[in-house]
Amino acid sequence: MRPVTAQWIANAVGGTLAADVDTPVSGVEKDSRAIEPGFLYVAFVGERVDGHDYVPQAVAAGASLCLVSEPVDAPHVLVADVQAALGSLARAYLALLRAEGGITVIGITGSNGKTTTKDLLAQALPDVVAPVGSFNNEIGMPLTVLRADLSTRFLVLEMGASGLGHIDYLTSIAPLDVAVALTVGTAHMGEYASPDDVAVAKSEIVTGLVPGGVAVLNADDARVAPMAALAERAVMFGIGHGDLAARDVTSDRGRASFEVVRAGEPPLELPRRTLALVGEHHVTNALAALAVCLEVGLDPATAWERVAAAGPVSAHRMALTERADGVTIIDDAYNASIESVRAALRALKLVADGGRTVAVLGEIRELGDASVTIHEQIGTDVVRLRIDRTIIVGAGARPAFVAAVREGSWGDEAAYVDTIGEARALLEETLRPGDTVLVKASHGSGLWELADQLVGGVG
Repeated sequence: MRPVTAQWIANAVGGTLAADVDTPVSGVEKDSRAIEPGFLYVAFVGERVDGHDYVPQAVAAGASLCLVSEPVDAPHVLVADVQAALGSLARAYLALLRAEGGITVIGITGSNGKTTTKDLLAQALPDVVAPVGSFNNEIGMPLTVLRADLSTRFLVLEMGASGLGHIDYLTSIAPLDVAVALTVGTAHMGEYASPDDVAVAKSEIVTGLVPGGVAVLNADDARVAPMAALAERAVMFGIGHGDLAARDVTSDRGRASFEVVRAGEPPLELPRRTLALVGEHHVTNALAALAVCLEVGLDPATAWERVAAAGPVSAHRMALTERADGVTIIDDAYNASIESVRAALRALKLVADGGRTVAVLGEIRELGDASVTIHEQIGTDVVRLRIDRTIIVGAGARPAFVAAVREGSWGDEAAYVDTIGEARALLEETLRPGDTVLVKASHGSGLWELADQLVGGVG
């Protein structure tokens, strides 16, 4: 963070200052355990924890100032709403960076793929700030903005939406030079009346562009492509078509290989490369990242080399581990939608390359009334894809097991267990060298704990 003063922060958030006006602040953190000397500690009040209780620990760790909604015995700025104040602080801070230096702000949204695309850009762009993990909401995104400084050339932000107006709010904090829309799917459908409402929510990223900004849009998604009408300028990417197109896509044990062609004058052709990421669905994410790199002026050959070579950074996202005992684990247990589950199952088949396939599937959350139907569709899918062994974990995902049996999964091809411990025990009994195991669920299901155990060699 570019250093600012306590008075500057108080002015930015409209708060009451109870500290020396010249107190320097060089970072922002909401976790008292991560405070460093000179940081601003942001005291949130949650359902289980009141951040104000941890002000003494933050000060002991070196916090020079606290952002609070009730007076504390420490230098602080008092506001009515800490979350709103954090947004105001990030908004003012980004405006300061824009005024003092050259920074390009890139925002990414989509029902699937935004964290992976962010991770690709974090590895391809120079002098870049991007979050590790999925900091895409009204708290995480402002904290990412506040990590940038005057040396930052590119700020890459994830923008999630659990309802209409959410991305509008995020782009009011961080207006975008480049807006990327990847997919419109069923993720968080419990918050929306229909997929069309999801598309409207995602399209807010395009209307959040600064004048002269560019939208980078997925031509293969029927709900994303029309967003071009909202943009002053749009670059379309797709498989076989679009301004930037993947051509002659093939797969080698789940890793996609393809050439890239850019339309225009002069046209551009980039040679065949194989992605380091596992899953053919990453062609979309790689094209989006490459399109952004080209739009911000990177050398095309260098950009393509970096994007293709980039691996998974954030945890539990199609991370492949080949264990010493001959078992391969695909850990994709951070998040889930029906689209991402289907993509992961296809990747499982390709990675296994004829070996035995095992899918361990937990609940997809935030589906609302569509939950039973969507889990039933997944149960049907595992049978039709001829997954050799399917273990469904948890009551919320049980309709997938019922549907798999109904579709024709007999004997021990499908199993249901209530707990992660039971799933682990079942795997310990049955895994053998040459097996490939996919672990896939929403993060809230906790199935990522099983993935960690399996990668550590359990089984």
